[in-house]
Amino acid sequence: MKDAATVPLVLAMDAEMALLEHVGGKGASLARLVKAGLPVPPGFHVTTEAYRCFVSENGLQEEILAAVATINSEQPATLEESAKRIGHLFMQGTMPKSIERAICQAYAELGGSQLAVAVRSSATAEDLPEQSFAGQQESYLNIRGEAAVVEAVKRCWASLWTARALGYRAHHAIAPEDVALAVVVQQLVNAEAAGIMFTANPLTGSREQVVINAAWGLGEAIVGGQVTPDTFIFEKASRAISEQQINDKRVMTVQTTTGTREEPVPGERRTQTALTPEQALELAQLGMRIEALYAQPTDVEWALHDGCFYIVQARPITTLHAHEARFEEWNDSLSGDYLWTNGNVGEAVPDVMTPCTWSLIKIFIADTMEPLHLTEHKPVGNIGGHFYLNLSITASLAALAGMNQKQFARISEGIFGRIPEGLEVPGLPLSRWRLLKALVPVAIRLKKRVRLNQKRLPAFIAAAPARCEELQAKIRNVVSSQELLALWRDEITPFFRECCHMLEAGARRDGNALALIRRDLGKLVDEEEANALFSGLSVGQNHLASLGLLLGLAQLERGEIDRETFARTYGHRGPHEFEVSLPRPAEDPTWIESQLAGLREAPLDVNALLARQKVVQAAAWERLRQRYPRKAAALRRRVDRAAAAAHDREAARSEIIRVFWVLRTFVLRVGELTGKGEDLFFLSIEEILALLGGDEVALATVPTRRATYERYSALPPLPALIRGHFDPFKWAADPRRRSDAFDERGQTVPASQTITGFPGAAGIVEGRARVVVSPEEGDQLQPGEILVTTQTNVGWTPLFPRAAAVVTDVGAPLSHAAIVARELGIPAVVGCGNATMRLHSGDWLRVDGGKGTVEVL
Repeated sequence: MKDAATVPLVLAMDAEMALLEHVGGKGASLARLVKAGLPVPPGFHVTTEAYRCFVSENGLQEEILAAVATINSEQPATLEESAKRIGHLFMQGTMPKSIERAICQAYAELGGSQLAVAVRSSATAEDLPEQSFAGQQESYLNIRGEAAVVEAVKRCWASLWTARALGYRAHHAIAPEDVALAVVVQQLVNAEAAGIMFTANPLTGSREQVVINAAWGLGEAIVGGQVTPDTFIFEKASRAISEQQINDKRVMTVQTTTGTREEPVPGERRTQTALTPEQALELAQLGMRIEALYAQPTDVEWALHDGCFYIVQARPITTLHAHEARFEEWNDSLSGDYLWTNGNVGEAVPDVMTPCTWSLIKIFIADTMEPLHLTEHKPVGNIGGHFYLNLSITASLAALAGMNQKQFARISEGIFGRIPEGLEVPGLPLSRWRLLKALVPVAIRLKKRVRLNQKRLPAFIAAAPARCEELQAKIRNVVSSQELLALWRDEITPFFRECCHMLEAGARRDGNALALIRRDLGKLVDEEEANALFSGLSVGQNHLASLGLLLGLAQLERGEIDRETFARTYGHRGPHEFEVSLPRPAEDPTWIESQLAGLREAPLDVNALLARQKVVQAAAWERLRQRYPRKAAALRRRVDRAAAAAHDREAARSEIIRVFWVLRTFVLRVGELTGKGEDLFFLSIEEILALLGGDEVALATVPTRRATYERYSALPPLPALIRGHFDPFKWAADPRRRSDAFDERGQTVPASQTITGFPGAAGIVEGRARVVVSPEEGDQLQPGEILVTTQTNVGWTPLFPRAAAVVTDVGAPLSHAAIVARELGIPAVVGCGNATMRLHSGDWLRVDGGKGTVEVL
C-alpha cells in the first residue's frame, strides 16, 4: 500500500484516487458522475490528506479529542461548548503553505482570480447507509478570489465540529478519530432555475416515476424550504410528463458581489413555470442516466444556465422502503430509437450479466472502442441483462463513407449477421458535420495506437499467462482492504487496460480480410469449395485459440498432459468465460469430467477430424492451382496472412478472458476480506472499490439486483436484433413472438417457409435434431444428432465432435460456430434467426451447409 503522504492535497474532479476516503461522499459521487460523461460543473477536490495535514501541523488532534471527551449526552450545553472550543482552534490555525499553494494553483487553473465558486464540505462519514443527505457540514456559495477560497476551505473544515455535527456523530456512534473532511470547489453555476430531482417517487415509493422540483434562481431556496417549487412527475415507461403543478414561487436565491441572498421573485414570474415541458423531459432523461449509473434510485441536485443543465450532486435514496424495491430495470433500449444487435458479442457473452460483469465489460468496451464523445448515444447497451451493440452508430458512421442501408447491411452481415428486409437501421439524429467532428480526431488517435500495439502483440501474448498467474497469487496473498485497493490501482487496472488495447490491436489486424477473400473466392468456386479452402487453419501446434479448449481436453484424455497443465493452459476458457460470478473450468472438476465423457462418445476423435479436413483443404488448393495457377498463388498468400491475423486475434481474445479470471479472483478476495462473499457480484466494480474504501451504501441494493438478475435469467433468449423500445417480459409472453428480430413499429419481418441462414461449413447431412438451450444440457446431444441452438462460443466446442451438423439462430460466416465447424469438417448453417423456435428435438432434418438451408423431412 502507498504511504498516505502520497495522496495529493488537491485532486482533479475525475481523478482515479477520487475515492470516499480521499474526497468524501460528495466528492466521490461527483467524480463518478464526471467519469460517466454527465454535465457536472468543473472543479477540484481538496482531499482529506490536506485536512489531516492542517490538523497535524497546527497540533490540533489531541485538543480536539480532549474537547470531545468533555461532552455529556445528558447536558446539551456541553455540545455547544465543545463545538465553540474546536471551531476557535480551526479559525486560529495557520494554513500550511503547501496546502495554500495547491488550492490557489487549482483555483487559477479553474478559470481566474475572481471566478465565482461554490465551496462545499464532503465528509467521509456522513454518507453511510440510512444517513443519506445528513447535511451536517457547511457549504459556501459565490466565493471569489484565492484568499476567500482558502478561508472558505478552512471554514468547511471547522464545520466538521459544529454542535449539530458532534451530536449527529454521537447518535450514530461514529468515533471522532474516524472522521476527516474533504472539500469540493466548483465553478458556481449562475442558475436561472434550479432544484431537486428524485428518480423514484419519494411519496409513493414508485420506481416507475421521476419527480422534479424546480424554482427560480439558485437551489438553496428549495433546500432550505423558503419556497414551494413547481413539481413535475415523469413516467419512465411512456417517457411523458403525467402531472405538473405550478406553484407561487415567492422568493429565490441569487448571487451578489459578496455571496448570495434571498430576494422576492418579480410578480409576473411567481406563477410562471420554472421549466418548459421540453426541459422537464430532458432533465428526467438525465435523471434516468444517473439512476442507471448508480443502479438504484437517486436524489439529484441540478441547475439550469443558458439552456444547459448541470448536475450539482447525486446520491442514492436510502429512505424508500426495501419491500417496494422489487426489481431494477436493465433496459437500454428505452434510451432512444436505435437498432441493437447482439450478433458476435452474444456469442462471447451469451448469459444474463451480473452488475459486476457488466461494469467490467463497459471498461473493456470503453478502452477498445475509442469514445466518440457522443455521450447522448450509447455505443453499447444492457437489454434484459444481455450485451448489445448500437448498430445505429455504426450505420451512421458508414453513411459518412457514402454507404446506403443495403450496402451497410451487406458489409455488416459477415460480422453481426443478416439484417432482415424491412427492418430499418435508424440513423443518429446528428448532422454530418457533428459526426465528422467526433470521428476524425478519434480515427487519427486510434490508428496510431493500434499500429504501435500490433508490433507489441506477439510479446504480450507470450507474457500474459505468467502475468495473470502472478496477479492471482498476489491477490490471494493480500491481507488488508487497503493493500488490495492499492493492488487494483497500481497493477490490475493498468494490466487490464493493456489487455483491452491488445485485443483492439488484434481485432483490427486485417479485420475484414477473410470477408474480402471469401467474396473473391465466390467468383471462382462454389460455397463448398470455398469452405474447404478456408479450413485447416488449426493443424499442428499453431491452432486457433478458439479450438484450444477442445484440443486440450483431447490431450488430457489421451494422457499427453496432466490436470494441472490443462488448468493452467486452457482452464480459463468455457461456456460462461466473461461472467465473473461463475467458476472457470479450472475451478470445476465435474465440468472437465463431463466433457471428457462426451469426447469418448464421439464417432471420431479431434485429431482425426482435423487430419481429415487437412486432406480436404490440400485437395481443394490443388484443384484451384490447376484451374487458376496465378490467382491461386495470390489467394494463398492472402489466406495465409489472414490466418496469421486470425490466430493473433483469437489469442488476444483468449488472454482478455484469462484477465477476466483475474478479475473474478479479485472480487472473490474482496468478498473474503469484507465478509460480503459472493453478494459482491451484484455490485459494480466501482461500488466494490468504494466498499474497499469503507463506503457500504451500495450493499443495500444487492437483494433487488439479485431478484432482477433471476427475473431476467428466467426469460428465453432475446432477439438478436431489437429496434426501438423493447419490453422483454411482454415479448416473452407473446406466443407469436419472433426470436430473430423485434421491431417496435410492429412491422413483422416475414418468415420464410424454409429455414435459411449463412453457409457456415459446407456439406449435406441428414439426421435427428437436438435443440440444446445451454451447454450445461450438452449431455442430451447423442452422437450423430444435429445440434440446434441459439449461438455457440468456446465452451460449446467439446460438443462439436459428437454432432453431425450445427444449426444456430445467431451467427455469421466468421462467427465461432462457422469457424470451428469448418476446421472440423462438420456442416453448419448459422444465423438462421429462429431455428430454435421452429425446430424441435426429434425432427428429421436435412442440413445443407453449402447453401445455408435447413429442411424438415
